Amino acid sequence: MNILLLGGGGREHALAWKLAQSRLLADEGDRLYAAPGNPGIAQHAELVALDETDHTAVTRFCRDHGIGLVVVGPEAPLVDGLADTLRGEGVPVFGPSRAAAQLEGSKGFTKDLCRRANVPTAGYVRTSSLAEATAALSGFTPPYVLKADGLAAGKGVVIAATREEAEAALGEMFGGQFGEAGTEVVIEEFMEGEEVSFFALTDGASVLAFGSAQDHKRVGEGDTGPNTGGMGAYSPAPVLTPVLRGEVLEQIVIPTVRALADAGMPYSGVLFAGLMLTPEGPKLIEYNCRFGDPECQVLMMRLEDDLGELLLACAENRLARVQPVKMRRETALTVVMAADGYPGTPARGGTIDLGQAEANGAKVFHAGTVLRDNRLVANGGRVLAVTATGANATEAQEKAYAAVDQIDAPSLFCRRDIGWREIARERSGA
Repeated sequence: MNILLLGGGGREHALAWKLAQSRLLADEGDRLYAAPGNPGIAQHAELVALDETDHTAVTRFCRDHGIGLVVVGPEAPLVDGLADTLRGEGVPVFGPSRAAAQLEGSKGFTKDLCRRANVPTAGYVRTSSLAEATAALSGFTPPYVLKADGLAAGKGVVIAATREEAEAALGEMFGGQFGEAGTEVVIEEFMEGEEVSFFALTDGASVLAFGSAQDHKRVGEGDTGPNTGGMGAYSPAPVLTPVLRGEVLEQIVIPTVRALADAGMPYSGVLFAGLMLTPEGPKLIEYNCRFGDPECQVLMMRLEDDLGELLLACAENRLARVQPVKMRRETALTVVMAADGYPGTPARGGTIDLGQAEANGAKVFHAGTVLRDNRLVANGGRVLAVTATGANATEAQEKAYAAVDQIDAPSLFCRRDIGWREIARERSGA
């Protein structure tokens, strides 16, 4: 079978690495294509120049190259309806329709769906003007949680400690800080607890648990500084116990899948639930309609099953006949190496020498790299995701940072405390 993977970040490198091991690509003539890809993805796939926003070009490529499965990595093409176009041409695709992808494309859509389906989440108000949002603050107590309604590359959330900070943030959001994503803003109650991520595969009818992870969103150690797309992650997240996982499936994920199906927009793909473990139980923070980045890197390192077969079963509505997903018992931990200036304007062009980073079993996933004159250089905010496994989070962290220290990249930086919550629990015996 020929497979087309769309995307060019760290998530897509992890998917390409795992897809390349699939039995779907076992025959001599089988090809894994990636567009646009990156130098890391090029180790596993044939890169093609294909604009994912050009639906006609993508479908033509699939027809001309006998593509049997399209895997859409990033969220933007899904929100744009690419999966609908491909399905309309009879191409199996892993990823939800435009309507179902509103789970990520619109915070307000998701909050309204949660209200209808009785999915536990924070109280909220949807606002469409600065005056309306400012007035709505009176119904909340600080800290205030402000979310741009649309896609904002993981950076559209502001937590304001005071009313003054909230009003200033609202002014920036409605003033264009997040572009069209901020034309509507959702104001939410602040939830206390620990954040964790849960992933499930669904074909719109059946749901298959995929795994858990914990991301580190703040740019600085100790979870300080502005939000980013993610500075590191580890999997599994033991704080999400088997009992809690059951609650998440029964009270959050399955009711969401059912509500979307009942509304005539069945969800097919991976459902990424960002959760807050509150004293009242797990509550939904937000949904994403794709594998997280960098959560995907640690999930792929632990996955024992054939990724291609799992995604194809999902795309062909055969998930009910698939056995529970098998994950290695080990912990996987990834450290993001970002360019100086991130999450603001990142420094580009810094040289990178990976050295012996992968000598002891670690894997370096490329996120924002290009080759110039046969030299690897930084070309984005998050540049590398250095990933390792170990018997527990402590060992996985040691191996990941040992690999980081093998990399010569003066223009990159990283946090040095990825996994700190779980490591603290391991040390205390909790």
